[in-house]
Amino acid sequence: MEEKEFDYINVIPLVDIMLVLLTIVLVTATFIVQGSIPVKLPSAKYAELKNIRSFQITINKDGEIFFENRKIGLEELEGVIKSIDKDSQISIFADKSAQVQSLISVLDILKKYDFKKATIKTELIK
Repeated sequence: MEEKEFDYINVIPLVDIMLVLLTIVLVTATFIVQGSIPVKLPSAKYAELKNIRSFQITINKDGEIFFENRKIGLEELEGVIKSIDKDSQISIFADKSAQVQSLISVLDILKKYDFKKATIKTELIK
């Protein structure tokens, strides 16, 4: 019985597997970076970079309001804001395409209950 010698190695299956793995990594990485609610933040040159644990209010481009990634109405948001500690840090992520009225309504609720530590998050221009 005669043994066959390999003249070449077929690398096409290896390349296919690597491309699938690369696609999975890239898709997963974009979900991790953006979070669950896609928001394009407005830009600012002199923003402070702080990593303070805080409550998060998000306003998407359609003007929908989310508190800690849960969709919420203005009346319900007011009830939640009323019940949390006044010294809490509130971070507002408002899409730059969102209507200004949605942002003003949220800020008005925070002002009503005398929250001093509310920040509007922006992207830093490089």
